[in-house]
Amino acid sequence: MYKRALSLKSPKKSFFLWGQRQTGKSSLLRETFRNDLYINLLESDLFLEYSTRPSLLRERLHHLRAGEIVIIDEVQKIPSLLDEIQNLIESKKIIFGLCGSSARKLKRGHGNLLGGRARRYELFGLSAFELGDDFDLNLLLTRGYLPSFYLDDDYEHSHQSYVSDYLKEEILAEGLTRSIAIFSRFLETAAFSDSEIINFSNIAREVGVSVKTVQAHFEILEDTLTGGFLTAYTKKIKRRTRQSPKFYFFDVGIVNFLSKRKNLVPKSSDFGKAFENWVFHELKCYKSYVKNDLDLSYWALTTGVEVDFILNDMEIAIEVKSSDRITSDHLKNLRELKKDYPKIKSRFVVSLEKHIRTTDDGITVLPYQEFIRRLWAGDLI
Repeated sequence: MYKRALSLKSPKKSFFLWGQRQTGKSSLLRETFRNDLYINLLESDLFLEYSTRPSLLRERLHHLRAGEIVIIDEVQKIPSLLDEIQNLIESKKIIFGLCGSSARKLKRGHGNLLGGRARRYELFGLSAFELGDDFDLNLLLTRGYLPSFYLDDDYEHSHQSYVSDYLKEEILAEGLTRSIAIFSRFLETAAFSDSEIINFSNIAREVGVSVKTVQAHFEILEDTLTGGFLTAYTKKIKRRTRQSPKFYFFDVGIVNFLSKRKNLVPKSSDFGKAFENWVFHELKCYKSYVKNDLDLSYWALTTGVEVDFILNDMEIAIEVKSSDRITSDHLKNLRELKKDYPKIKSRFVVSLEKHIRTTDDGITVLPYQEFIRRLWAGDLI
């Protein structure tokens, strides 16, 4: 097991740990809290007991003292259990670690999310920082970020099983959509839009449903942690900017499977989109594990000029280019950005070049390895 960058040791407060299936949540919790009480609601006997009689939790934990830790895995399976958990937090000062793959079921069932009594953490697939010496960019972009994908030579079969077992069957089982066939078409169409500005009307037309249905399906992807939006930066507008969000799936391997991308070749458009998804993944992991107040957005003019990532209210701009030779053409968007925001602190291009260099007008070209080193060392931001 790789050492994860998210630290949960010695919690002073109860917490939720969310994350997609197979990101390693249970492994992290078992490793971190190996001497504490662990309740796994995937065990059918425990699920049956607590779902029919939630008060059993209060009775079974009555002997615990303040500050003792209890881990409950798959907590979203029994929303009514959270009322008992809140009572135990308030009356016994027990610290709970609550783990799940989606808060949607809790929200739909008006589940108790503990009203600020618990911190929120999210675990993602493996980052390059966590992989360390095992980091291989081509493997990561081809297989994906989940530990079970990255280490599996038969990763294509794993992708197929994952989409079938989790992204479709569980969504259908929870009644999140009426038609799995329509949702399947939506998933495939959405995958082609990964890392792009979302046009809900175009996707609706291609899938054959209403815009409202497409928006609801994207909401399902967000709530089940299958992907997330990146908002547009629109402050201090000098020229007309795009305002629709971009969307990124949680795992590039799943995007490859859904969009039928195979044999990613450096410098190709498919490789470039996968490369951008990975850079976003690293930024998202760093934000979640290290710098929670990091603000992420993108910037684009209606004329087509676009900068991939804006950090901290125009403090830093990052362009992602999957080329081993960055030319003036690759830098034009960052130069356009500078016209509107002359006080921007730093501009970077994350690339496949071998060496770091800085242009005469202050744009730093970073090899992707150096981007990772600076990001996780805290030297980039």
